[in-house]
Amino acid sequence: MSNTEPSPTTAPEGIAEVDAATHGPDHSEPQVLVITGMSGAGRTRAAAVLEDLDWYVVDNLPPMMLVPLVDLMAKGSSIERVAVVVDVRGREFFSELDKVLVHMTEAGVAYRILFLDASDEVLVRRFEQVRRPHPLQGDGRILDGIAEERSVVATLAARADLRIDTSDLSVHDLSREIRTWLAHDGEQQLRINVISFGFKYGIPLDADHVVDVRFLANPYWITELRHLTGRDQPVRDYVLARPGAVEFVDRYVDALAPVLAGYLNEEKRYVTIAVGCTGGKHRSVAISDAIAQRLRARGQLVSVSARDLGRE
Repeated sequence: MSNTEPSPTTAPEGIAEVDAATHGPDHSEPQVLVITGMSGAGRTRAAAVLEDLDWYVVDNLPPMMLVPLVDLMAKGSSIERVAVVVDVRGREFFSELDKVLVHMTEAGVAYRILFLDASDEVLVRRFEQVRRPHPLQGDGRILDGIAEERSVVATLAARADLRIDTSDLSVHDLSREIRTWLAHDGEQQLRINVISFGFKYGIPLDADHVVDVRFLANPYWITELRHLTGRDQPVRDYVLARPGAVEFVDRYVDALAPVLAGYLNEEKRYVTIAVGCTGGKHRSVAISDAIAQRLRARGQLVSVSARDLGRE
């Protein structure tokens, strides 16, 4: 393969090999979220939700380590949002959390506290289900450990920005509570990946939806278009001019609207739409771009990739 520049016809200017995902709003100041609360109340689940929302999550961080972490963020780190799980597992280090929060306030670092709680009865049942002792139980009962923990975290509970009682919440309910609280940062959106592929190479294993566009005439049989791809304008124009092509794209995107809303409600945050043709070079690539364009116009976060482009 030569190192000469690609023909402008086969690599038209402005059409990227793989479209970058649309990013959420930029944050000029570091965001810090402290996840704490009662053991067994759902801190692990809360941390997982934050990870899904692209927060940098650190579990069981000694409070004094939070200061250098925030300093690192402020000095130009690519990490802009950090969530730290701090709880009584830190033993004597946990008592330092109040001092650290005061230090951050004096330094002008904005932080929020998410406190998770549940009734004693529910907490006991959860510990019994996993057959693990409470971290402060010692030689006593689970209830003894819970009582001591409530005393230790009382101050944090009083100053929390959001306090969630998970006694009657499912893991999905808890996720929705957290996402709703953070909704002003745009975390409620789905991340949609539209991927083109060739059926002769197999259907993508992670596809949630599979779209077959082999009903459209194949540009491969047009001599002038055979060496081009669905990212070249001549091929795009040809594919979208086929009878039913634009109508199909429009109706498919319309049909996706209630599906995507349902995914959000059911806590599914990543959706893969696989668009296939015979070889994954012409029709599927052009239709993938058309679907992505319409989804973006509706405010969705969309990335596009062409799995089999160049395999022929």
